[in-house]
Amino acid sequence: MKVLGIMSGTSMDGVDYALCSVRRGRIELLDLWSRAFPTGLRRRLSAAAADEASSHELAQLHHDLGRFYARHSRGGDSAPELIGLHGQTVFHNPGKPAPASLQIGEPSYLCEAARCPVVSNFRAGDIAAGGQGAPLATAFHQIAFQARTKTVCVNNLGGISNVTCLRPSECAGESPVACSFDTGPGMMLIDLAMRSLTNGRLKMDRDGRCAASGRGNKAVLKRWLRHPYFRTPPPKSSGRELFGETFLERALRDLKGASTEDLVATLTEFTARSLAMNYRLHLPQIPDRVVLCGGGAANRFLVERIRASLNDIGCAEATGEIELRTSADYGWPLQSVESAAFAWLAWLRWKKKPWPLPDTTGARRAALLGQINEIA
Repeated sequence: MKVLGIMSGTSMDGVDYALCSVRRGRIELLDLWSRAFPTGLRRRLSAAAADEASSHELAQLHHDLGRFYARHSRGGDSAPELIGLHGQTVFHNPGKPAPASLQIGEPSYLCEAARCPVVSNFRAGDIAAGGQGAPLATAFHQIAFQARTKTVCVNNLGGISNVTCLRPSECAGESPVACSFDTGPGMMLIDLAMRSLTNGRLKMDRDGRCAASGRGNKAVLKRWLRHPYFRTPPPKSSGRELFGETFLERALRDLKGASTEDLVATLTEFTARSLAMNYRLHLPQIPDRVVLCGGGAANRFLVERIRASLNDIGCAEATGEIELRTSADYGWPLQSVESAAFAWLAWLRWKKKPWPLPDTTGARRAALLGQINEIA
């Protein structure tokens, strides 16, 4: 079955489309393309996520984004038979007693344009079953990256960083998934800082060149790493509400007078060290291998700082040097993993197979995730 997965993450820079072939529980990548959000649409999405959009504006945006998804959904050589649409998250509150999450982008336009069923609104079913609704890429990580004899962590460096820890497949009778959770900031703070400090001229720190020429502020970094989120045990998930525009305002105050290079260097170190801290505090065992994916895995300086941080805080003491790889080494380009994960989730829903890993989100039971729009 040809399934198209569509993902636009917390960075709000654009959309990734992954056309996959799913056969008997195995998935392969057929095609991959991306489309950047126009400046006006990105600003409207940012305003909605910052609670600066009226109900009228949010409703219009929901439909305009749906039309954008549909307009760019035919980038491959062959048409999909099923589509999995994550949508754009504009609000995510995993906390008790009343968790809520909202992904916008009306799926009916995709259904009409592609003339095939569309599965969307994946998080709601998990939240209704007592989970946090995220992260949900875990099941795909399991089938794509699990190793026979090694403990593997798959770490997506999108706007938010999330990790899946996989036990060796030879552990008979054990679930291969140890845990999955958001570690905290990924690329969001770095990207927001670059846009803010260059008046929109630069949208990212390409290859980490800006951060590499600066020096991180150790005193400020130490304060940031006291954020209670990092010591909260899984299941847990995060978003712009904790590590978005509001946190950047704090960062700009804390580093007032610092150069652009030093500020971006401190934010980059924050991402790397918070990731490593979560590994040490919350993983049941330190991994033998870490597989990086997402846009942040292309930031060479950040990858270097992650490697150093994993060793600096003692993550590698028991196993020696942790092997650091990327998803591209497995045939999954950096930008394909999250979108392919929603192709996989759509296939599960279409086959009426429940989300297989409810423990990773804190859900009471395995639920069917996603709502289906079908053509007449």
